[in-house]
Amino acid sequence: MLEKLRSICPDIQENVPLSTLTTFRVGGPAELLAMPETAEQAAALIDFAHREGLPLCFLGKGSDILAADEGVRGIVLHTAKMATLTANDNGLAAGCGAGLPAIAQAAARQGLSGLEWAAGIPGSVGGGVWMNAGAYGGQMSDVVTSVKIYDGKAMRDITEHGFGYRHSVYMENPNWLILEAGFTLTPDGPEKIQARMDEYANARREKQPIDMPSAGSFFKRPPGHFAGALVEQCGLKGYAVGGAMVSEKHAGFVVNTGGAACRDIVALAKHVYETVRRETGAELRPEVRLLGDITWNF
Repeated sequence: MLEKLRSICPDIQENVPLSTLTTFRVGGPAELLAMPETAEQAAALIDFAHREGLPLCFLGKGSDILAADEGVRGIVLHTAKMATLTANDNGLAAGCGAGLPAIAQAAARQGLSGLEWAAGIPGSVGGGVWMNAGAYGGQMSDVVTSVKIYDGKAMRDITEHGFGYRHSVYMENPNWLILEAGFTLTPDGPEKIQARMDEYANARREKQPIDMPSAGSFFKRPPGHFAGALVEQCGLKGYAVGGAMVSEKHAGFVVNTGGAACRDIVALAKHVYETVRRETGAELRPEVRLLGDITWNF
């Protein structure tokens, strides 16, 4: 089977620790890690997995992912090499594996505004579109106008994205692989754009635990509230399970203080959820995606 897979996609690795591919630095091995370079290779891998009945999941920069301690069976399709980037007068197009900071900087150099908020998000284009990522008042839905996918049968363009708060139509179709996204942006002076990105970067350094492994903002914002404020209100800053801890700098983050396991983070999240619900009535739901045979159990 490995020979057949490598005839489709030469870069296939076995038993790759997912802790090396996620910003949480947590997770057991991917049974097979495939890194296609083109949309055609990716589609062929998906077709092969479906024909052979192999489990299949997608991974970009791993910045909003919690991987199981036991690892992930089957094929993990890693999009790191699918990182094409082209700019034009009205915006740019980027492959699913392109990093959000890279496309934000490319847009700035072209004098195109609208992606400044993305410069500090360590995710990929595919993951960002999938969850409608956002920060500092901006989000993907503001700038994404077209998306190319492979749906298991054909490559096609999507123009109705079903964007909502940390939601998209792509979440409702987990078998679709986002291949490329087109961004429509607004002309502005490169210096002004860079100044805004610098302002956001300074705010991140001041307020967020960017020096520790995490998955960014851990919980979605419940209606009428801010997740971090609710967690702090309940006295949970610094609460820890094993190597996982609610950040003492920003209560909306869960950090890996060293050697955290997936089970630690899941147990911590459950305690936070139950405490906040009991004391405030609000229900916090993780925005972090689970990879492997694990569930939140709340």
